[in-house]
Amino acid sequence: MDGTRATRLVQTALRCDPARWRRRHGEEAAELAVLLIRDGTPASSIAWSYLAGAAREWLTPRPGRRLGMVACALLAAACSLGVSAGLLASAGPARAASTSQPRPRAHCRPGAPEVIPAQGRSQVITGVAGHGRPC
Repeated sequence: MDGTRATRLVQTALRCDPARWRRRHGEEAAELAVLLIRDGTPASSIAWSYLAGAAREWLTPRPGRRLGMVACALLAAACSLGVSAGLLASAGPARAASTSQPRPRAHCRPGAPEVIPAQGRSQVITGVAGHGRPC
């Protein structure tokens, strides 16, 4: 890789850093890259190293952003609680729709059939439990 192409590769990698970092360390990092390339270090290796540093710099929280981090943590906790509550609420109807046969109630024993007179139609006979309630 020739000198200008190697320098452009490293400069492109340095542009990925946050502006505050470039203002503070950009010139020094460019000079160091030129010296390393001159000593035989591959420009691609230097560029990858600078890209990894840029990613680390973007992902590391700044001291002034603690409130934002706390807000994000609270939002994540609220979302996880909401998802948990939703899963618990959806478990109720699943149990209610079970396919097993219900057991007959022990206290429901049929008593005497009740005859309900019908006006203009045939009579209706229903089974009623001994306590007066239908089973």
